[in-house]
Amino acid sequence: MPNSERVSVDVDGRTLQLSNLGKVLYADTGFTKGQVIDYYARIADVLLPHLAGRPLTVKRYPDGVDGKFFFEKNAPSHKPAWVRAVELPTPGSTRQRETIRYIVVDGLPTLIWLANLAALELHVPQWTVGPRGGVRGADLMVFDLDPGPPATIVDCAWVAAIVRDVLAEDGLYACAKTSGSKGMQLYVPLEEVDPERPWEYARRLAQRVAKEHPDRVVWQMTKALRSGKVLIDWSQNSAAKTTVAPYSLRARPAPTVSAPVTWEEIEACRTETDLRFTTDEVLERVAEHRDLFQRLRGPGFTLP
Repeated sequence: MPNSERVSVDVDGRTLQLSNLGKVLYADTGFTKGQVIDYYARIADVLLPHLAGRPLTVKRYPDGVDGKFFFEKNAPSHKPAWVRAVELPTPGSTRQRETIRYIVVDGLPTLIWLANLAALELHVPQWTVGPRGGVRGADLMVFDLDPGPPATIVDCAWVAAIVRDVLAEDGLYACAKTSGSKGMQLYVPLEEVDPERPWEYARRLAQRVAKEHPDRVVWQMTKALRSGKVLIDWSQNSAAKTTVAPYSLRARPAPTVSAPVTWEEIEACRTETDLRFTTDEVLERVAEHRDLFQRLRGPGFTLP
């Protein structure tokens, strides 16, 4: 398919102009922009509920994963009128902006429109906005497990089981996913709460696990401390931070996905490829298991 070809498609009643569908975005595998759009269309049923109500930050790769990329928080000026956007205050903005006009993905047309912009990675906060744009409390708590080489996702799996057991002591249940890159994340669904609460709870838990396993775990961000250990990044619970969404593509050499996994898979992880999933594999997993993150959309836990 020639790169310059433009195709007009109807998506749930919205007309979209798709372009450059044959352009290769993952050079190592030949995965094209058309395949990116196709993946997001096919995964939408399980992805969209995890984006709903969450102000979106995207990483766009117009020249593919080997080219230059940029983070985009502000809705572009050329966005269609039907793409929802909410204007929110941004205290402490690195660009000295008082507000940012965020996109909120409220349906398949917006998702496909973003995919056509080569928005490969979708990142969201642990809180939502209401129908009129009012900011709500945190309804998720996240632990981002980041391995410092030579540690790998195998080490993250070991740490994940430790964190799961500590959470269980407080009556909390965690769902896990791969980051689609090097590490993994654990999520706990919460009753809406001030983001300071999960931020502080997660920090204390990370400190405890690091103290009990100092040879394998670190809770400080200092790079020099992280070699061969797994960082439990509790700071992702800051209201100002985002984490890659479940089922989002990642900009790696192959089109890997941030994929929900079972605890059985985590406990069985012995090699770096055991918890590495590409788009086709994730679609097959969803066909078999549906959404392994379904529990995050149910009643939330109260933090102790």
